[in-house]
Amino acid sequence: MRVLLWHVHGSWTTSFVQGDHEFLLPVTPGRDSDGLGRARTWDWPASVVEVPYGELRETDFDVVVLQRPHELELAERWTGRRPGRDVPAVYVEHNTPGGEVPYTRHPLADQDEIPIAHVTHFNRLFWDCGTARTDVVEHGIVDPGHLYSGDWARAAVVVNEPVRRGRAVGTDLLPDLAKAAALDVFGMGVHGLDEALGVPGDRMWTFEDLPQHRLHQELARRRVYVHTSRWTSLGLSLLEAMHLGMPVVALATTEAVAAVPPGAGVVSTRPEELAAAVWRFVQDPSEAQVVGAAAREAALGRYGLGRFLADWDARLRALVPAAVA
Repeated sequence: MRVLLWHVHGSWTTSFVQGDHEFLLPVTPGRDSDGLGRARTWDWPASVVEVPYGELRETDFDVVVLQRPHELELAERWTGRRPGRDVPAVYVEHNTPGGEVPYTRHPLADQDEIPIAHVTHFNRLFWDCGTARTDVVEHGIVDPGHLYSGDWARAAVVVNEPVRRGRAVGTDLLPDLAKAAALDVFGMGVHGLDEALGVPGDRMWTFEDLPQHRLHQELARRRVYVHTSRWTSLGLSLLEAMHLGMPVVALATTEAVAAVPPGAGVVSTRPEELAAAVWRFVQDPSEAQVVGAAAREAALGRYGLGRFLADWDARLRALVPAAVA
């Protein structure tokens, strides 16, 4: 099957393109957000093919995977085919709703041409999709292996653009967490975060946009992983840390309460409990090893790549014959 999709979320796409299909990614001359093409910091298979956006009208594909509202118009304009009518389509909803959350209408609410596949059950519950067909395909992770050593008595946080996103990703919680243990913050837009928050340089180090394999290696050296997001879909960095064998400490918000079972870490809505758990894991490497091993087992069981690919394969194959008939 030939699948057209845009490179939007690198971590999710890394798992998705491991499937037994050919994946066509639009590319623009400037490689902007609508034409990034292949990833530069993830390892993708040869089945991921870049297609110049101007050639899409002459390119055959079987199904289009949409991930942003404007891709409906973009796909029709670039390919000459309307998603859901001229070509089968599915919309992957990665995000939690914004605005007045209990009442937030999904952009594809009440239509019957394109099913909506949420990445978490929390997202499906909170988005108002009206009569549109909805489903959940939970995340799956390419297993980086049990790399955890925890040699460094420091905590790790992965967050992109923490200054701009602020409270949504728990940036305001970092200074108090840095008092419990020295923090290493990884992600895009983290340079200078210590100065912005007034955290002494010896209590917070930042690492800007590392390639995925380097990120995994660096995370695994830290004693504990901390997930600070208040309002975001289930962070793949949390699942990756669990796959690495790291003990995790997370805010009990959105889907994290389901992703981290008892014994795999500490999940709480109380910042002081999170700080205490970080301190405990940093001070007790033996407990950290045991809890990290449980986290890895839980992640492999629920968020394994094989289950993720099988779920998506079934949904894609169901879409195409139905549309052809």
